[in-house]
Amino acid sequence: MARVRFFDKRIVKIFLTTTSAVSSAISAVVLFIDIPAEWKIKLGCIFVFLLLCCYLIIWIWSKNLNSITIDVEGSDVAIKVGDIFQQNGLKAIAFNEYFDTKVDNKIISENSLNGIFINKYLNITASELNTYIKNYKFESEEEFSCNEKRLDGNKKKFKIGTICQYEDYLLTAFSKFDSSNRAFLTMPEYLEFLVNFWDEVNKIYAQKNVSTTIFGSGITRIKGHKNISDEDLLKIMLWTFRISEMRFKYPAKLTIVISADKIEKINLLDIKSVRNGV
Repeated sequence: MARVRFFDKRIVKIFLTTTSAVSSAISAVVLFIDIPAEWKIKLGCIFVFLLLCCYLIIWIWSKNLNSITIDVEGSDVAIKVGDIFQQNGLKAIAFNEYFDTKVDNKIISENSLNGIFINKYLNITASELNTYIKNYKFESEEEFSCNEKRLDGNKKKFKIGTICQYEDYLLTAFSKFDSSNRAFLTMPEYLEFLVNFWDEVNKIYAQKNVSTTIFGSGITRIKGHKNISDEDLLKIMLWTFRISEMRFKYPAKLTIVISADKIEKINLLDIKSVRNGV
């Protein structure tokens, strides 16, 4: 369940909007019907009880809200609980800046999204994927540099936000790696990644649906923001999408998929209540 307070102002607003219409209808009916005095108190109590039930239902609905759709500058953006591998269209999978494919719990954790992708959903071997990436024609030859001092993993280092498309998957260079192969990003780099990512998606999505997870909600360390929440990261993604040139043409849309174990940390009602989600 999402975290929603009982007297959340957004719930109160929905409740007032709902009940005002009902109250107006009842008032109009009462004008033409003579209600006996002995029934007025009983009916009043019943009406108050129904209002309380209505509020409780709205609150429970808000707590169990696990899917919303918002309009971001003309593009439909769905935010929902689910499994990214079950989504239609293109699916973004975050890799590190070297596009490593070695799942050994040192370079890539088997529990990370790209680890699960390589081990369970890739229809070729990790070695064959590595060859595919090495031979892939990226948008620009200036997208990468070489780190000859790196002892384990690939040496070619790509600009964050770079995308390598493999079938219906958009493999993207997301996290930077330190000398101990630990993933990290600074907040400026996180913003840079998102801006570059939306720009790359805009070039290749070909009016297909695109699905992503919340970038950075896994093991990636954002320096100086250790306590940043998944909800904050989601709002940053929506903000950078809004200011980018990326626009999905109908019926294509963007879907941000949230895992079931993280939805309780995100208030979708709050995001839906704010213009453009931010």
